[in-house]
Amino acid sequence: MQNDDQQVGRILTRREALAVLGAAGASLLAGCSPGQTSSASAGTTSDAANANAATTSMATVPGCVVRPAETAGPYFVDEKLNRSDIRSDPSDGSVREGAPLELTFNVSQLAKGACAPVAGAVVDVWHCDAQGVYSDVRDPSFFDTRGKKFLRGYQVTDASGRATFKTIYPGWYAGRAVHIHFTVRTNPAGSSAHEFTSQIYFDDAMNQKVLAQAPYNAKGPLTTKNEQDGIFKENGKDLILAVQAAAGGYKGTFDIALQTT
Repeated sequence: MQNDDQQVGRILTRREALAVLGAAGASLLAGCSPGQTSSASAGTTSDAANANAATTSMATVPGCVVRPAETAGPYFVDEKLNRSDIRSDPSDGSVREGAPLELTFNVSQLAKGACAPVAGAVVDVWHCDAQGVYSDVRDPSFFDTRGKKFLRGYQVTDASGRATFKTIYPGWYAGRAVHIHFTVRTNPAGSSAHEFTSQIYFDDAMNQKVLAQAPYNAKGPLTTKNEQDGIFKENGKDLILAVQAAAGGYKGTFDIALQTT
């Protein structure tokens, strides 16, 4: 089968990305909680200590931890589906089986040492089903789901910078750890549009727990854990979603903040 997310070129490490920021004044996304003003994490501060002064000041902004970008892979399709519940297929109304997952994004912008909510950002999400299948694409050796649109959709962040999706815990396929793709676009129709693409991962122990359940267990045991995934190895530890048990399933909140000079 085609290797989803096969890397083209080389993904920058967090330190390299910060160095680019210091030199060129580019923008990136960093994790934070809106309005939070506590010190940056020890990991981020440690990285910054080994970089230049400009990098250090960016890495130690109160309350923010850098979230690295990752490849979108070949399975993104811009379906233009504005919906919070992405479990169904609009073509026939069928719903993908799997453990329910409520996924919330908190999108903020770093300004003047604080994280302020970003309203009106477009957050796109797409991922495979419990058997490792994506919709509306063809993989010659694995599946052909062209015309289907399950587990795809976007939401626009509200005044508090939040966008919430109802989906299922993703399954797995050969060569990849369990993951969800996402893209955040701010001011998508304007001249100052900014786009950030990355992936969300899950703790290995949580993956084992969920994948032991039906319908996931019909596929057999997971063959690629996080540290065995070449893309995760680059910077995936900074992209793990903390998941909690919820009524009949799971939920998690992913904080990201747009940092601009």
